Amino acid sequence: MRDWNVRLFAVLASAFAVAAPAQEWTRFRGPNGSGVSEDKGLPAKFGETAVSWKAELPGSGHSSPVLWGEKVFITCTGDKSGGLSVLCLNAKTGKLIWQREFSLTPFAKHQFNSFASATPAAADDRLYVTWNEPDHYLLTALDHQGKTVWQRDFGPFISQHASGTSPVLCDYKVILANFQDDPKFVEGPKPDNRTGKSSIIAVSVKDGKTVWETARRSTVVAYSTPCLYEPKVGKRALIFNSQSHGFTALDPADGKVLWEYEGAFDKRTVSSPVIAAGLVIGSSGSGGGGNVLTAIRPGTPDHKPELAYQIKKAAPYVPTSVAQKDLAWLWSDAGIVTCINAATGEARYQERVGGNYFGSPVLADGKIYCVSKTGELVVLEASDKFNVLDRFAMNDVCESTPAIALGRLFVRTESHLWCFGNKEQVAP
Repeated sequence: MRDWNVRLFAVLASAFAVAAPAQEWTRFRGPNGSGVSEDKGLPAKFGETAVSWKAELPGSGHSSPVLWGEKVFITCTGDKSGGLSVLCLNAKTGKLIWQREFSLTPFAKHQFNSFASATPAAADDRLYVTWNEPDHYLLTALDHQGKTVWQRDFGPFISQHASGTSPVLCDYKVILANFQDDPKFVEGPKPDNRTGKSSIIAVSVKDGKTVWETARRSTVVAYSTPCLYEPKVGKRALIFNSQSHGFTALDPADGKVLWEYEGAFDKRTVSSPVIAAGLVIGSSGSGGGGNVLTAIRPGTPDHKPELAYQIKKAAPYVPTSVAQKDLAWLWSDAGIVTCINAATGEARYQERVGGNYFGSPVLADGKIYCVSKTGELVVLEASDKFNVLDRFAMNDVCESTPAIALGRLFVRTESHLWCFGNKEQVAP
């Protein structure tokens, strides 16, 4: 009987493995926030023939698309008129499946931010969406039919820029970084003189109840979305970037600080941490310059984290870097791409591609994709040789990061969601 049960379990497990859709892009910048996909066959050359479909959106936004199976999710806002829309579309055809509307009263924010900046996180039966008003920081769980499962309000969100950090999933918990402003650290106009209460929060995916909350110092709002570091020795850790604490490693089980590298960032962190060649890299900066990329050797049970290197020339501020094997590519806001040895920081090349960027580069099948603020999609060879493979003008504002899934590239511009590649697989 035991052998029969074992064989039955093996058959069922095999059947489930075949039936289960491959999940590749369920959060901001895909698998673990790396921006790297294992998909093959993505186009190197673009044009109208590479467009699988193009869907008009009911509002603008900076959030990126996420996917589960053949569903793609995106958020939009009317911005000046407020409101938040959550959309679910068919990933192969672009047809709208459902749309949910949530109230959001417009308020003063930075001109480069949007009320729909945070990218949702998707799971097998849920979608987690976050947004804010000055007195409300909301996290909502929807099912895949668009119905609300639960909602949390974490209270005031104090920032001259508004929110933008994306939620992530880890061990049946939704993790949300909640770094807010202290007016004494903020330059320029201060729309709110209250000091924000900063923390990192983990809630249960089942009911939204708090599992743990780790208090953080408030300096200036941070927009970094965490990633998971899994070392060969020691505990795995959620990695956060902030001006307040530098690099922070938290135990995902209970939120305890495992190690920190303070002083890594003397300015705001907008880009997110990335694991590259065993190091953790992140950047900070400002609209006025002073951008710095910092790489550290993570802490271990026996050693504190250590500085590996810093890069100041043409370092990115908003875009998050992308890495694969021993190389990393830093895509600056001003359109300068630097390829480095990820372990040492040694530059392999530094070249200007042109344009200005808020979105981050993503990588698949030997190609790097990034979209400028004016909607030019730039394709580079993912190597230590600078080689522009193609440029494609979408002629629309773009301040988001592409997604890769189902052998396709999904790009969100201000007015449309685009799908490139595998056109022959689109259902009639």
